[in-house]
Amino acid sequence: MNLPIPEIQQHGPKTSVRDVLHVLFKHKRAILGIFFVAVASVTLGVFLLPPVYEATASVLIKIGREYLPKPEVGAGGNLLSVNQQEIINSEIAILNSRDVIGKVINALGVDKIYPKIARDPPRNMTPFDAALVEFAKKLWTDNVKKSSVIKVSFRNRDPVVAAKALTLLIGFYKEKHLQIFANAESSFLKEQMAEYQRRLHESEQALETFKQDNKVYSVEEQRSLLLKQRVDLDTSLKSADDRVNALKREVSSYRQHLSDIAKDKAQYTQSELDKILVDARTRLLSLQMKEQGLLAKDYRSDSRSVKDVRKEIWVVKSFLNSQEDNIRHTVRTSNPVYQEVQKQLLKAQADLASQQARAATLSEQIAQLDRQIRSLDEKQNELSNLKRALSINEKNYLTYAEKHEEARISDDLNRQKIANISVVQAPSIPKKPVEPKKRLDILLAIILGGIFGVGYAFLLEFISHGLSTPQQVEDRLGHRVLVSIPLKQQV
Repeated sequence: MNLPIPEIQQHGPKTSVRDVLHVLFKHKRAILGIFFVAVASVTLGVFLLPPVYEATASVLIKIGREYLPKPEVGAGGNLLSVNQQEIINSEIAILNSRDVIGKVINALGVDKIYPKIARDPPRNMTPFDAALVEFAKKLWTDNVKKSSVIKVSFRNRDPVVAAKALTLLIGFYKEKHLQIFANAESSFLKEQMAEYQRRLHESEQALETFKQDNKVYSVEEQRSLLLKQRVDLDTSLKSADDRVNALKREVSSYRQHLSDIAKDKAQYTQSELDKILVDARTRLLSLQMKEQGLLAKDYRSDSRSVKDVRKEIWVVKSFLNSQEDNIRHTVRTSNPVYQEVQKQLLKAQADLASQQARAATLSEQIAQLDRQIRSLDEKQNELSNLKRALSINEKNYLTYAEKHEEARISDDLNRQKIANISVVQAPSIPKKPVEPKKRLDILLAIILGGIFGVGYAFLLEFISHGLSTPQQVEDRLGHRVLVSIPLKQQV
């Protein structure tokens, strides 16, 4: 009778402590083998590997003149051109630069830092290049958080070489720092300063020559003086014009008065008037009587005797008329009123002529002052241009002189190797190696050896297709195990 074979039921794994212990005891040889091999290998390596020493140092980066903005001309503010972290990163880059490391290697020699590389350099590389690569790998630089301190460390198998290399590295780093931030424009600034000094001297000479040639020293004072003189002259001219107009009216008045005096016969001397006119009138009367006598004697009007008498009468009348006019001009000198008026007229005419001459002189002086003021204004423009050129050249000279002095001071500081870098902790010869760390390495070998051994045991159990425990039989076949007989090893 054939019994049906039960289907194998798949159940989830049920792992217990007993199963774990079973696996461990089952593969104990493999576990112990892996463990002892790992510990022995690491221990042997720890004691056989050459020790590596680490020299450390700390450098403080002070923010100084290097990172302050320095414009080519003019004054610059004392503001940082970059932030603190950028400055630290820049200094770390300089510290790790190929030039600085190369100088350290040249100073110590490749055979002293890396004897193995000096004896057997890598292919396609010179010992120096290989040493550069190895040195960069063993050099660590890091910024201490929230500070301006850079921590530097270097590892080498020789503790003395490690300390000396790090000391040289910091020294060459300072030199490189100064070289990078050195003012390379010192000679240019010196040339520009000399050029502007020459221009300034020429401007001073041109200004002084212009003042001497044009007699211009203080334009504002000279212009104020000329304007004051013009105001005074203008006031005097107006006063002279008023006086001229008054004298003209006075002369006209005197002339009118003299004319009135000449027409007024009562102003003449009576005896002088009679002496001249009475005789003429007597003669006229006699001739008129003679004319009447001739007409009374029956002389005709056109007779020669009557005509002669009438002709004499006409002559006498004409004489009287002319003599009366002449007497008015010739005899009036004897009149005291006329003489006084004439004297005042002459004085007024003299004053008028004097005031007219004075007014003409004042007008000419005012015109001359106007020309001087216009000329002074033109000279002031030219003088302003000369002063402006002098001011510009002086400003440029002072600017370049200041920049040259700053560059000279910076060069002096660089020559004395004074930088804004301070060594907080100088490198010292390390006493203990940092590699290998024997206790830590052995402890890690013990831990890792155990882990790898146990892991290897479970891996073997996982990939195995046999059934080694009753529980596995029940789980895989779905039947209860009634009896289990342990395997007895034959001796």
